[in-house]
Amino acid sequence: MDKLNLHRISAQPLIHPGQSLKIVQSPKQSFLEHLNKAVQPTELKISKHASERLLERNIHISDAEWVHVNEKVHEAKIKGIKESLVLMDQAALIVSAKNSTVITAMDRIEAKDQLFTNIDGTIVLS
Repeated sequence: MDKLNLHRISAQPLIHPGQSLKIVQSPKQSFLEHLNKAVQPTELKISKHASERLLERNIHISDAEWVHVNEKVHEAKIKGIKESLVLMDQAALIVSAKNSTVITAMDRIEAKDQLFTNIDGTIVLS
């Protein structure tokens, strides 16, 4: 049988006395940066359709209410909700938590007799 020659390779870089180790910064984001970005809530977008419905139906949602909706939709997204119904005092919104987008809006009177399909979660705000 042939002789097998093994060469051991040091697991640590060889640094000779007087040399310094250069650390190369990668332009790519670190895992922690990606993780932090992924868990931060993204601001809700309002689709053109939803924007038109808000105007047509004279629905006014304050900035503070939008912040609250955004927070709750983010919580729903973390729990695995993809499409949600958001019930507010003055409006009902269908929101894609997956895409952070308000899909449509209606006032509560109009929403009273509606059947909502293709949602997998409901957020009730008061």
